[in-house]
Amino acid sequence: MKQKTYEQLKLDNQLCFPLYAAARRVMNLYTPYLAPLGLTYTQYIVMLVLWEEDGIRVGRLCERLHLDTGTVTPLLKKLEAQGLVTRSRSAGDERVMIIALTQAGQELKERAVNVPAQVGRCIAMTPEEAVTLHRLLHRLLEA
Repeated sequence: MKQKTYEQLKLDNQLCFPLYAAARRVMNLYTPYLAPLGLTYTQYIVMLVLWEEDGIRVGRLCERLHLDTGTVTPLLKKLEAQGLVTRSRSAGDERVMIIALTQAGQELKERAVNVPAQVGRCIAMTPEEAVTLHRLLHRLLEA
């Protein structure tokens, strides 16, 4: 009788594991550059969206970040406590929460402008490889 090898259950044969491990490693690379800004990685990605789309609905923010409101709401409360954003109800629909940058939140953008380049220098990848990986990851997200 032939013994099963269970190749499909080996860690090294999983697509999810290198994605997970690489994501954690890259997120950790941001820590020394975000700490002086007073931001965690997840707070940083919230700010990235707000620097693009100020005055955004929480639902839209969640869509952009691929996160649920249960994850985003505590981040927004902390950013509000830091004086970087305001949360207010939409005038047209009380159920809709609008997130807007404060002056301090807008000014933080200038202090954060070099973060992507600083992190990029820590990743051993050619610009072409980075573009290819970026394209493939977005394709995976859209699937």
